Amino acid sequence: MAVPKKRTSKSKKRIRIYTWKTKPAKLASRAFSLAQSILTGRSRSFFYISENGASKKVT
Repeated sequence: MAVPKKRTSKSKKRIRIYTWKTKPAKLASRAFSLAQSILTGRSRSFFYISENGASKKVT
């Protein structure tokens, strides 16, 4: 027979929602930082494909 589960506290619920909402912000920040380093030429050991199709290493 099914047994009802215990109720999750408000604080646990808020913590889960906060982490769920902040993950995309962290990823966006990391992507923006990488884009900035590529554009300024400060990136080390990052490969990308240029417009003419050749693979380049950013140094």
